[in-house]
Amino acid sequence: MDNTNKDITKAAKPSPQKFYDFYLDEHQNMACRRLHFAGSSFGLLGLAKSVKTRSPKPLIKGIAAGYACAWVSHFFFEKNKPASFKFPLKSFASDFRMYSDVLRGNLSLKNRKYDKPRKG
Repeated sequence: MDNTNKDITKAAKPSPQKFYDFYLDEHQNMACRRLHFAGSSFGLLGLAKSVKTRSPKPLIKGIAAGYACAWVSHFFFEKNKPASFKFPLKSFASDFRMYSDVLRGNLSLKNRKYDKPRKG
């Protein structure tokens, strides 16, 4: 990881792009990315079921499953602390940006060599 991205944790208010670059640097391990993708999917499924049933329970379960996947991936695969501990809202937004980048083919869940260059 590049030192400028590591310094993001000391910045008062990093730009969204700089934070996202930092966020992606914290998600290099493919198992971590896959678990994040699965967790975000659980969260979205929980949201959809909550809307359909008009009950908050599926959303709460989806969020819990999503964070469980993410935290397990960081502690066991990335061996780092989740960014959500320090930057909960920016991390939440970046997680869905990463999810979108995977769906659009900009980020790989197989090998980082298939990632497309990031645009600033």
